[in-house]
Amino acid sequence: MSRPLTGPGRDDPRRMEPGVDDRGVVDDRPVAVEERVVTKPARTSAAAAFALAVGTAAFVCVLIVILSPIGLVLGIIGLILGVLGMRAARRVGITGKGVAIAGLVLSGLAIVISIAFAAGMVTVLNNDSAVDRVEQQVDQMRDKLPDHVEVPQP
Repeated sequence: MSRPLTGPGRDDPRRMEPGVDDRGVVDDRPVAVEERVVTKPARTSAAAAFALAVGTAAFVCVLIVILSPIGLVLGIIGLILGVLGMRAARRVGITGKGVAIAGLVLSGLAIVISIAFAAGMVTVLNNDSAVDRVEQQVDQMRDKLPDHVEVPQP
């Protein structure tokens, strides 16, 4: 004759061996056995999260033209963090592949835009006729300024 399983819940008839009821009578009916698996929630990779944050900051800096060199540096840092985040997302219990991809895309865009902006600036500054036109525009604007400006005193 079979006996119930030991451990917590041994008095629960659902925890008994299949085919044996609480009186020890054997029948052919299957008995439901409830099992719970306790798992820890998956964590997002810190590198992936930082890649997204740094990539976003790099993209914003590049769009603000004067901060383009900072955006280039941040883009390179975000690219490295994105690759590290992708590697970390392969491990069991760690997520963040999509976050790392978003960080990689934003960082890559920031780098491309920053390089394009730098190339455009170098091209304009190396073109003598373009520099002469800019100097003429500055001189014309300077000529339009008034000679004497009165500042009211309180």
